[in-house]
Amino acid sequence: MTYWLLTDIEQAVRASWGADTCTPEYRDRWTPDNPARDQCGVTAMVLNDLLGGELIRGMVHVDGEQTDFHWWNRLGMGVEIDLTREQFAPEEIVSGGVVIPRPAEIVRLRAEYELLRERVLARLDEARERRAVVAV
Repeated sequence: MTYWLLTDIEQAVRASWGADTCTPEYRDRWTPDNPARDQCGVTAMVLNDLLGGELIRGMVHVDGEQTDFHWWNRLGMGVEIDLTREQFAPEEIVSGGVVIPRPAEIVRLRAEYELLRERVLARLDEARERRAVVAV
């Protein structure tokens, strides 16, 4: 079994985001200045692959109107991980949070999810190799 540090996972995910891994219909909103923008769905799925737990979906509101959904992860004992929360502007309010069963097959955002997953796993392998070299 492979073990990674949470810091390695976070660094690998953050380094793997790009315009090509965000929600396609919002690619024009993505910038390197806000790399977490529209990465929440694919990021939550990749973290679910690595850490298990539950997928959580909340609602994003601006001026009281729902504008989008936001995804993050819940692990055991009430621990939540949300690597993309910083994507939101102050007027974008995330509320709620319900458990959404993981789909048997990823249809929407499949290409983006697979690309992000591939990049993250490659970076995690690099991190493990670096630790192995230092440990010798």
